Amino acid sequence: MPLGSHEAHELNELLLSCTNSIQCMALFLDQARDPELKNMIARHYAVHVQDYNMKVEFANSSYSPDTLNVPNMQMNAGMPAPSPAYTPMQPKVQLQQLDDRSIATSYLLTLKRAGREYAWSAFECSTPQLRSFLEDAFRMCSHQAFEVWDYMARKGQYPVVMASSQAVNAMQQIYQPVPEHSPAHLYGTI
Repeated sequence: MPLGSHEAHELNELLLSCTNSIQCMALFLDQARDPELKNMIARHYAVHVQDYNMKVEFANSSYSPDTLNVPNMQMNAGMPAPSPAYTPMQPKVQLQQLDDRSIATSYLLTLKRAGREYAWSAFECSTPQLRSFLEDAFRMCSHQAFEVWDYMARKGQYPVVMASSQAVNAMQQIYQPVPEHSPAHLYGTI
């Protein structure tokens, strides 16, 4: 089945974005100093290449025989503890090399932006297999972004601020559960 014009436009934008992501990841792998950061990006890299190749297949034949290898979400036990002190940062206006914090920040923001684009594109997609692929690509970005965020939070590079008990208590007082598990029964539709 051929792609709709809107799907083709979305796919083109996603291919441009993915080309940029892969090239940035290659640069990050070359410049990263922290072995943990470098290993994380290296693990993620192959899925981004597969993601790109699948998009090329969709662009060429409106079909891909592959299924995106969405990595499991790397979850630690609980949220990272808030850092006692955060390292200040300021944009560098002249530099020869990115530091690990800049690499992690750039990679995290790339994943967040790509994830939003995948989600938006999936909503606009009418080709079922392409829509499913875009949903998988969103999950890939979501899982990888969580891992990068966790790395940055543990290194004191991303603030972890817990909600105040006052804010949580106010929310708990306002929102109450619906007593009926299937509200449609109330309207006789089931």
